[in-house]
Amino acid sequence: MGARIIAIGDIHGCYKKLEHLLNRLPIQKNDSIVLLGDYIGRGSSSKQVISDIIALQKRHKRVTCLLGNHENLLLEYVKSPEEVLIPYLRQQGIESFVESYGEKDLSHLHDLSFMPEEHVHFLKTLALYHVEQDYFFVHAGLMPGLPFEKHTAMEFCEVRDAFLESEVEIDKTVVFGHTPFEMPFVAKNKIGIDTGAVYGNLLTAVVLPEVRFYHA
Repeated sequence: MGARIIAIGDIHGCYKKLEHLLNRLPIQKNDSIVLLGDYIGRGSSSKQVISDIIALQKRHKRVTCLLGNHENLLLEYVKSPEEVLIPYLRQQGIESFVESYGEKDLSHLHDLSFMPEEHVHFLKTLALYHVEQDYFFVHAGLMPGLPFEKHTAMEFCEVRDAFLESEVEIDKTVVFGHTPFEMPFVAKNKIGIDTGAVYGNLLTAVVLPEVRFYHA
């Protein structure tokens, strides 16, 4: 058998579920691991989630971490700390993110000075997408009619209905998160694995190419 790919859906600070899922996954030396973004926000343990993912990167040579809409909005605020973004960050549960680092308010959110340098580097080096074998991995999906190389970070991270309701326009199966489903979503050339872990449902991974799901 050739190397497999293991993709993991939206974690949102659910450290215990991530820990249980990693313990259940049959990770082998040559497997690729792709995390689809949204590591932070809403859940209570964003700091621990990032620490665990960094540890995974150090012990496994093939780990790719993608940018999610929660990380993207935070980084947009860091680049240009416009107060108009604060309500949107609050809607995404940014308070739980800063509280996981021991912060009491959002006063240092603009420079992330409350975070270890290694964690800041992790956020700033997240990939927009990943292509491997017959799969295109992205946080949210692809905009219909727009070549993927012309997508912005916001489009990769935010698209929802337009992508779900359209045909895939590349010769790959798109593996995505962002849109929570009760169970994994499988359609022609699409696999959605955000199963709402932070809302009390499951954290999901898929092993490819056999399309076998694991949950925690």
